[in-house]
Amino acid sequence: MSDAATASSGHAPVAKPAMNLFERFLTFWVALCIVAGIALGQLLPGVFHAIGDATVAHVNIPVAVLVWLMIVPMLLKIDLAALRQVGQHWRGIASTVGVNWLVKPFSMALLAWIFIAHLFRPYLPADQINSYTAGLILLAAAPCTAMVFVWSNLVDGEPHFTLSQVALNDTIMVVAFAPIVGLSLGLSSITVPWDTLLLSVALYIVVPVIVAQLWRAATLQRGGQEALSRTLSRLAPVSLCALLLTLVLLFGLQGEQILRQPTVIALLAVPILIQVYFNAGLAYWINRKLRVDWCVAGPSALIGASNFFELAVATAIALFGFQSGAALATVVGVLIEVPVMLSVVHIVRRSRGWYERRDIAR
Repeated sequence: MSDAATASSGHAPVAKPAMNLFERFLTFWVALCIVAGIALGQLLPGVFHAIGDATVAHVNIPVAVLVWLMIVPMLLKIDLAALRQVGQHWRGIASTVGVNWLVKPFSMALLAWIFIAHLFRPYLPADQINSYTAGLILLAAAPCTAMVFVWSNLVDGEPHFTLSQVALNDTIMVVAFAPIVGLSLGLSSITVPWDTLLLSVALYIVVPVIVAQLWRAATLQRGGQEALSRTLSRLAPVSLCALLLTLVLLFGLQGEQILRQPTVIALLAVPILIQVYFNAGLAYWINRKLRVDWCVAGPSALIGASNFFELAVATAIALFGFQSGAALATVVGVLIEVPVMLSVVHIVRRSRGWYERRDIAR
């Protein structure tokens, strides 16, 4: 039985091993990787341009490989046979779906109107105001997929809930993304980059799940649960190293933008930051009010806050062009996604004692 399942059943959770060096000083490593990425992007622009150009349907293949290295070890923990039990987490699923699809796109539209269209208007290029607003809405209109497994793992989330929630969000996204974006932007017709959407789901969800389940079955057949535990222990540093390398790569690819337009980048980051913390807090609070187990509330909050930035960037480019303000706004989302979500992970972990107090008013 997993730690999450044990917690759900009401028994005392199994003690987790002490955090390793990477986990203990993760904030420092993240800051170091951001600086290193920007510096390397300036020192080796040709290398990073070549990496950035290695795309299929706007999906960057080197980033996809790093995402694989991050999430496959986490998917190894999932027993697909146990997914039938996920119905017991229906309150967590309802909370996440509500925040993702009924709150997040429209709260971002409101924040963009407040900050970009009004408060920050004097400090931004006048001809790009509407484009920046559109990019921010695109960023919030689709929930994150693959990276959610990373965030869920870092908060000891229930892995079966996370997988089922991601699968549900992917299904909803196919039918809801274009109408929600169209409603928010006031456009009658939205051209969804279906090749990007379908390829991203296949690369980041379907194929890794299949690979992980085949690997899991082979490991269990060879040495049982003990062999699987050894494999997961060996792979844990691989996931964190891939996460840090992703930061280096993303900031290396976008370092030139940061240095050329630091004020614009900083101003665009404000509504994104508020949106992330607001939606994470809202999902977390709703789960607590509904008395959902912490192992479900943690990933629910993180899924409610994170964004599917690959789809957002591709849609912004398809609708407004590569050099548009919309494309730049989605790129800002890419830049701050990992460090900001890591801060949300920290808040969720530190607040576990508060969350699990049972003197909550019914």
